[in-house]
Amino acid sequence: MADGYTRVLLPGSFRRRPGGLWLGPAPQLQHIQVSVILRGPDQELHEYVQHLETAAPAARKPMTSGEFEERFGASPEAVDAVRRFAANNGLAVIDAHRSKRTVELSGTVRAMSRAFGVELHLYRNRQRVFRGRVGPVLVPAWLAPHVQAVLGLDTRTVARAHIRRGRVIDRGIEPAAAPQGFTPADLATLYDFPPNTDGKGECIAIIELGGGFRTSELDQYFTRLGITPPKVDAVSVAGGQNAPTGNPNSADGEVMLDIEVVGSVAPAAKIAVYFAPNTDRGFVSAILAAAHDTQRKPSIISISWGAAEETWTAQARQSMMQAFRACAALGVTVLAAAGDSGSSDGLARLAHVDFPASSPWVVGCGGTALTAAGGSISNEVVWNDPGDGATGGGVSRIFAVPPYQASINPVSANPARRPGRGVPDVSGDASPVTGYEILVDGQLLVIGGTSAVAPLWSGLLARIQQQIGKRVAPVLGTLYQHPSAFRDITHGSNGAYAARAGWDACTGLGSPNGVALAQALGGSAAHEEA
Repeated sequence: MADGYTRVLLPGSFRRRPGGLWLGPAPQLQHIQVSVILRGPDQELHEYVQHLETAAPAARKPMTSGEFEERFGASPEAVDAVRRFAANNGLAVIDAHRSKRTVELSGTVRAMSRAFGVELHLYRNRQRVFRGRVGPVLVPAWLAPHVQAVLGLDTRTVARAHIRRGRVIDRGIEPAAAPQGFTPADLATLYDFPPNTDGKGECIAIIELGGGFRTSELDQYFTRLGITPPKVDAVSVAGGQNAPTGNPNSADGEVMLDIEVVGSVAPAAKIAVYFAPNTDRGFVSAILAAAHDTQRKPSIISISWGAAEETWTAQARQSMMQAFRACAALGVTVLAAAGDSGSSDGLARLAHVDFPASSPWVVGCGGTALTAAGGSISNEVVWNDPGDGATGGGVSRIFAVPPYQASINPVSANPARRPGRGVPDVSGDASPVTGYEILVDGQLLVIGGTSAVAPLWSGLLARIQQQIGKRVAPVLGTLYQHPSAFRDITHGSNGAYAARAGWDACTGLGSPNGVALAQALGGSAAHEEA
């Protein structure tokens, strides 16, 4: 190491060799950026948000980002230690955030490799060329107590969009096009979203790890549905950009699905789309950017991306968890899709659950298959379409049973039969057979997947917050206290798990009864303007 100090392994940083074709060493003089995630009073923060979870909704008061920084942020000593480390190793500090517990460093591949005791190489897979490393990250012994993670040295893809594309309705957007799925507004009606609400006064953050949108196309979509187009901001994080490809089969589909669902069911809410690279650094940075955004002040974060929890490094999972605890303290509800590959979550053996939906501080969103007649729901079962995907769900191998699931005590279908955090918590229509009518790159499509459920629930919570006049985070404890506010789904399976009365590892507590949920989360108080 360039500064001459003894190096130690950074726990949880070990990486296996990435898949793909090895291309050779990364260019040594190329400048790259990494995020050093700092430790803080984690036990105190954990206890604080657990107290919030069990407190009466009326007693919860969200912290400001400044209050969070003073009570739970990284210490000035930790930030100074990273600055010293950077100076010793020829790296530049380009930003430091005590509230986000993050210091951003810049330097050449050569300097970063020496500073962190790694070798960086280039690889190519079917998607892109990326930078990878093998083994652990090393840091000086004197710095180690301050550091939780070093993210950005390795840029392999960390998550996938949980979207399932159905059929093309029309390659244009003529009003005469025969509907073959539900509009998001149809589903808001079927699920009895609170009347006379539209999300006014709320801001919903959407995390995207690729793709983009065109405002002109969003305007076309909403105008076609008779909805005033909502205000949509694109926010660049860690080099990510709003970059539409023009290909409806690209990540554009995820971006447009998320925005069009949120904008249809909560059209008066502000929408902020945080674009970040599909890496562990990008994902963590996007969540922190939304949580601590003092300009837009989102109260809800919708995430439609994820991967099996075992595919993450421990340091990346821990950094995400740190960000989610911060969200709870700041009064920000996070919702994440539970996956579209059934109980296997796309892995070859055993049952697995998707992260970040498996985080105990995230509302995991599962999927149903819904049919309707005469303006009401006629049938709703677990989404499991042969060849078209199935809802994710199961029991975590990483996270213990959280207090709000103690009476349920979810148990894994795997041979060890271990209890753990059960996924999902809630559900909604996700079948691409009768899914959501969405406009993407000039094509009107029917799209499904649990990635539609997270923005649908995000819009519902925005409308509930508008009605009751306060934020609902942290919301999971309250949801589990009011199972009657859900439509219980009792038929179907996602592979290893079957639906049953009450909570199950396919659809959680069930799909929403919006009016009942509004009452459960705080009644019908008039909205208080911020």
